[in-house]
Amino acid sequence: MIGKKIRLERIMDRNSGRTVIIPMDHGVTVGPIPGLEDMREAVSSVVAGGANAILMHKGIVGAGHRGSGKDVGLIIHLSGGTTLSPDPNAKELVCTVEEAIQLGADAVSVHINLGAETDKEMLRQLGFISKRCMQWQMPLVAMMYTRGAKIKNEFDVTYVKHAARVGAELGADIVKVPYTGSVETFKQVVRGCPVPVVIAGGPKMGSDEEIFKMVEGALEAGAAGVSIGRNAFQHKTPEKMVAALCKMVHQGASVKEAMKMLQVKSK
Repeated sequence: MIGKKIRLERIMDRNSGRTVIIPMDHGVTVGPIPGLEDMREAVSSVVAGGANAILMHKGIVGAGHRGSGKDVGLIIHLSGGTTLSPDPNAKELVCTVEEAIQLGADAVSVHINLGAETDKEMLRQLGFISKRCMQWQMPLVAMMYTRGAKIKNEFDVTYVKHAARVGAELGADIVKVPYTGSVETFKQVVRGCPVPVVIAGGPKMGSDEEIFKMVEGALEAGAAGVSIGRNAFQHKTPEKMVAALCKMVHQGASVKEAMKMLQVKSK
């Protein structure tokens, strides 16, 4: 398993054991949203802030490659689906582990929506990719969500801890899930998942302080870091935002300290 361990160290900090991942796969789902029109600029800003890894689709790797500056871990996303689809919750495999290796990836990721009409197909995909990752010693990040007719609230700890456990049970090395809203409930998610758990950033939030409070709560509950996209690359100062997140994740900075790094007074 040494190959997988070496690659994991490229996307997780060796000293803190935590990670700050910036997902940039939104172009497939919703198109070239603000913050991702110029991929080289977008990547440069979050890497300058200290991100441990960026996450993107195979075809955009070249557009985001800089050829200079700090190094950063590369996670290739293997799942795809668009908001134009009759079923936006359905995700299909659009890349292979072998393609990701050829692109220089340090890890791969898949997106699973438990509760969707096609969740059995997505679970089959996760199982298949997990097998290939084991063969190639490639770390696997499973983005686990609960979305569908039976799901009343996708942030409910009952659903989130189930989703996290499914990811771990089927072979993920890191599981990404939504934050459940409190330290007490998220502790249940972490306790029931034997692999590192990171929180999703979700849609653009109303304030920086709101983001930092979510991160602080998740870390206190035992999260291994964050996977925050829009709230980072769409920030007015992405580099500072990512630097603040890194200081919280890796150095235990408080919300007040993170706000100070953005030169914004805490309310």
